[in-house]
Amino acid sequence: MTFPRALRRRTAALAVSVALAATAGVGAAPAATAAPAAPATPATAAVPGFRFTDIPGSGGITLKANVLTPAGADGTHRYPAVILPSSWALNDLEYLAQAERLADSGYVVVSYTSRGFWLSGGRIEVGGAPDVADVSKVVDWTLAHTPADPAHIGMAGVSYGAGLSLLGAAHDKRIKAVVALSGWADLVGSIYSGRTQHLQAAAVLGASGYLTGRPGDQLQRTLADFLASRYDKEADMITWGKERSPATYVSQLNANGTAVMLGNAWGDSLFNPNQLADFYERLRTPKRLELRPGDHATAEATGLFGLPNDAWTDARRWLDHYLKGADNGVDREAPVRLESRTGGGYEGYPSWSAVASRTERLALGARNALGTGALGGGAAPGWSTTIGTAFDSGADGGIVFLSQLADQLAKVPPMASIPLLPRQVAAVWQSAPSATARRIRGTVHLHTTLTSTADRSTVVAYLYDVDALGVGRLVTHAPRTYVGQPAGRPVTVDLDLFSTAYDVPAGHRLALVVDTADPLYITHNPAGSRLTFSSPAGDPSWLSVPTR
Repeated sequence: MTFPRALRRRTAALAVSVALAATAGVGAAPAATAAPAAPATPATAAVPGFRFTDIPGSGGITLKANVLTPAGADGTHRYPAVILPSSWALNDLEYLAQAERLADSGYVVVSYTSRGFWLSGGRIEVGGAPDVADVSKVVDWTLAHTPADPAHIGMAGVSYGAGLSLLGAAHDKRIKAVVALSGWADLVGSIYSGRTQHLQAAAVLGASGYLTGRPGDQLQRTLADFLASRYDKEADMITWGKERSPATYVSQLNANGTAVMLGNAWGDSLFNPNQLADFYERLRTPKRLELRPGDHATAEATGLFGLPNDAWTDARRWLDHYLKGADNGVDREAPVRLESRTGGGYEGYPSWSAVASRTERLALGARNALGTGALGGGAAPGWSTTIGTAFDSGADGGIVFLSQLADQLAKVPPMASIPLLPRQVAAVWQSAPSATARRIRGTVHLHTTLTSTADRSTVVAYLYDVDALGVGRLVTHAPRTYVGQPAGRPVTVDLDLFSTAYDVPAGHRLALVVDTADPLYITHNPAGSRLTFSSPAGDPSWLSVPTR
């Protein structure tokens, strides 16, 4: 019996809706599912060529999975295969819409629920050695139980599935191509950038992990130390994170020659674009980097429901070229493809370093009578500015997921009234109105000198696009924490803000705001401490802004 395509699309969308409910806390994983692997027992499903199955994972656990095969597959012909590990807190039904598209175009597709989640066995290892071994086990099973071609194996995934795909490909030469969407390259550089705990990101991951799975002992200890700001355990946490970072194994990916496509959102609350761009630059294989407006996984979300989606369209083109040999031109296009947060369509570049054609260095100046320093325009060094750390100034990076989603859908980023920010707890510098538009592309960098009255401190820097009414729209930001510096001793601040693509209209100003608190992060300023920013004559303070 053949089902109409529309019915199959609705079936896929319903399945993904059920899977995505996990992120909203709907339902919880069974308490005990780590049973020994059972023989594969396919079950009949509503979609032709579709079946559920059990796959033996590493250590004797069972991974719950589903398989889609091309129509008419009879065992006499081999097909390229794509393996899809599930995202964090989701299950193997997540990719059904995209899996069907791939199967319709001639792929064997195997989707599986990552270990520790839902009905798969084991415990959550966050890309640890058991997860990497699972990838190879799934490849073994796919070659043994489907008409997959061993010379044409690929992986793809969103978020956790993206990270597992990169880690798996680094350790298994059989994987020839990877599409990693909204994934991480450097786990430490993602949720611990600037030595600052990304509170909301870690809380969301931890809560959804407990709701839908069974965190392993090491994850539980690491998460507890992380949220408790145990800097005496920092070395252990960093080691744990590096072991689970694809960037640690980039030389293996290069040696394997794996074709790697990376996609992410400018405002990703979990995995910022800086760490992904750094990883991309170190790859020496066929590679592609795509960055779009949005937050974590929002750029790919509509594709999971079978709707038109640029990220998934390019993903299929990437796999078609590197697994099927299709001459679709993807290898001849500019490998870096960006979409500005303020609109204007896609831009292509030959490399990440080519994204900015010039850099403006704007000097930071002394405060005027209104408490605002000059930004650029010949601002002179030799000043100092002191702020308190009592409370949040009102400048912040927004709310995890929601704020950047609003920016993606409605072009409404986090905003602040720059004239009304309390100068007692916020240092503010503002430029003159620009005669022409500024097309910011890449990574803004802050250089200044900081002196704290305490032995630990956190600063958060924000760059705003300010209109004639003083309303600032957040362009980018980033935190930085200093621990163990002697109180009263100056430290040099060199802070990369999160990379972005944003067009500031002519007539608008740029405003740099630095404060000490943000709901997104755990900050470390003792009660009553004060921070002084200064610009010595021999080491003046400045902000570099990459533009085109």
